[in-house]
Amino acid sequence: MKNNIFISTFFLFTGLSGLQDCAAQTKPLKTEIQQSTPFTNPIMWADIPDLSVTRNGDDFYLISTTMHLMPGAPIMHSKDLVHWEMSSYVFQTLNDNSKYDLLDGTVYGRGQWASSIRYHKGKFYVLFSPNDEPFKSYIYSTDDPQKGDWKLITRTKHFHDASLFFDDDDRVYVFTSNKVFELSKDFKEVIGNQNGTEVFQRDAEENALLEGNQIIKRNGKYYMMMISWPRGKNRRQVVYRADKIGGPYEKKVILEDNFNGFPYVGQGALIDDKNDNWYALIFQDRGGVGRVPLLFNVKWENDWPVLGNNGKTELHGEVPLSPFKAKNHFTEGDDFSESKLKIQWQWNHNPINAAWSLTDRKGFMRLKTDRVVENLYLAPNSLTQRMEGPKSQGTISLELKAMKDGDVAGLSAFNGDSGVLAVEQIGNEKFIVFSEQNVDLDPKTKEVLKVDKKETARIPLKGNQVYFRVDADFNLGKDVAKFSYSTDNKTWKTIASDYKMIFDYRRLFMGSKFLIFNYATKSKGGFVDVDYFDYQRLE
Repeated sequence: MKNNIFISTFFLFTGLSGLQDCAAQTKPLKTEIQQSTPFTNPIMWADIPDLSVTRNGDDFYLISTTMHLMPGAPIMHSKDLVHWEMSSYVFQTLNDNSKYDLLDGTVYGRGQWASSIRYHKGKFYVLFSPNDEPFKSYIYSTDDPQKGDWKLITRTKHFHDASLFFDDDDRVYVFTSNKVFELSKDFKEVIGNQNGTEVFQRDAEENALLEGNQIIKRNGKYYMMMISWPRGKNRRQVVYRADKIGGPYEKKVILEDNFNGFPYVGQGALIDDKNDNWYALIFQDRGGVGRVPLLFNVKWENDWPVLGNNGKTELHGEVPLSPFKAKNHFTEGDDFSESKLKIQWQWNHNPINAAWSLTDRKGFMRLKTDRVVENLYLAPNSLTQRMEGPKSQGTISLELKAMKDGDVAGLSAFNGDSGVLAVEQIGNEKFIVFSEQNVDLDPKTKEVLKVDKKETARIPLKGNQVYFRVDADFNLGKDVAKFSYSTDNKTWKTIASDYKMIFDYRRLFMGSKFLIFNYATKSKGGFVDVDYFDYQRLE
C-alpha cells in the first residue's frame, strides 16, 4: 500500500517522466505509453530521389539529390520517419567550372547526386560525387544539420553512387557498386589500392552497374543495399551481406515490386531507431512528378532484412514512434516578406546574386535581367520548387511595368519538356503567350543545342499586372498540367489544359518543377516584381 501511495504522489509532483524514472527502478511496476505514427505511401509524393539517411538519438536526417539546382544537397529532418521538414543545404553553389553558371554549357542532370549522409561521434558527414568535370568527390561536415554551416573537408577521388561508412574501429570506408575503398583519417586520400578492392563479382543475371550503394552494419554483419537491373526484368532492390568488410558477400533479392500501379520501386537505405526497430526508405519512379520516397517497416529473418509485407510495398502502415510536427514542408508558398528566401526555393544553376532582391521593394521578389540569352534553359535566376502529387497548384502575381523590349517573364512546369506561360514584351506591347518547349542537350557537355518551341496561344495584355497559375495532376495515368491566367485575380481563363509532363533521365533527370523566371533576349536591365507564390496541395 505504501508503495502505491508513493508512486501516486511521485506522479503528481514530477509528471510522466518522473513515473517512468521510478518505474525503471521498480521493474514490476514499469509503465510505458507506446505511441505510434500511421503513414500512407508515398510518404512524400514529390521528387526526392537517391535516399540516404542517418540518425543521432531521436533525430533522423535524410539527404536527396537536386543536381543542377542551387543551393544543393538538401537535408531533411524528422523524428518519426513519416513527417519531414527542410533543415539545410550542404552547399550554396558549386563553382568548379563555368557550366554551373550556365556558361559554356550546363550541368542539367549532373551536379550533386546520389549522396551519403552519416553521423559519427558528434559530427555529421556528407559524401557526394558530381557527375561532371572535374570528376572528384566532395566530403562536407557539420556539428548540426539543422543549423547548417556545412564545411567542405576535402575533394577526393570520384566515387559513383557511393556510401560513406565508419566502422567500429573508426576506420573510414567508401563503398561503390562492388568495390570498397579505405580513406585516410582526414578523408583526403585513398589508402591502399587506388582502384578499390573488389569484394564480390556481379553474377550472370545482373546487367549494367549495381547502383545506389548504402551500407549499414548490424550485429557484426555488413549489409550493402543496392539496385540491380536483371537482364530482361525491372529494377529491384538487393542486399549483399558479409561477416567481414572484405567479404565474402552473398546476395539476396529483398524487393521486386510495382506499387499502386506505378513501376520501379528500388534504391534507398536501411535505418534503425534507438529501440532497435528497423525501417527502409526506398524511392519509386512516378513519371512526371519524379521519384518519390516510400517507407517500409523492416523485420529480420535469418539475419536478412524483410521489407514491408514479405518484400512487397504496403499502402498503409505505422511506425512505433511518436508523431513529429514538422516546422515546414518541402514545398511552400511565399509572400516574399522575409529578409531571405524560404528554404524551399532553389535556383536553376548558380544564381547571379546582384540580379535579384527581396529588399529593393519590400514584400516582393525582384528578378532583374543581367544577361542576354536565347531561351528559358539558359536563363539565370529562375526560381524553382517541387511539384507534388496527387495534385498541386502554384499561383504567382507579377508586376511588369519595368520590362524591356525582348524580355520574357512568367511561370513554367519546368523540365526537359516544359509548359511555359509567359508575358513577352515586344516594343511597347505585352502579350500573354503559352508555348510547349523541349530542349536538346549535347549528351557530353550538356550544352543547349536548341529549344523547340510550339506556341499555342498569344493574347494581347493591357496593363502591367498579371496572375499565372499551374494546376498539376500526378494521379495514375495523368501527369498533366493546366495553365490559367487572370488580370484581376478574380476571373480566370484557361489557356492550355492537359499539358503532358514527362520525366526524362537523359536530359534534366528530375521531376517537374514550378519555375518562376524573367530573362532578356535583347538587352539587360529590365525587371519584374513577384508579389507572391501561392501554393496548394490538393487531393
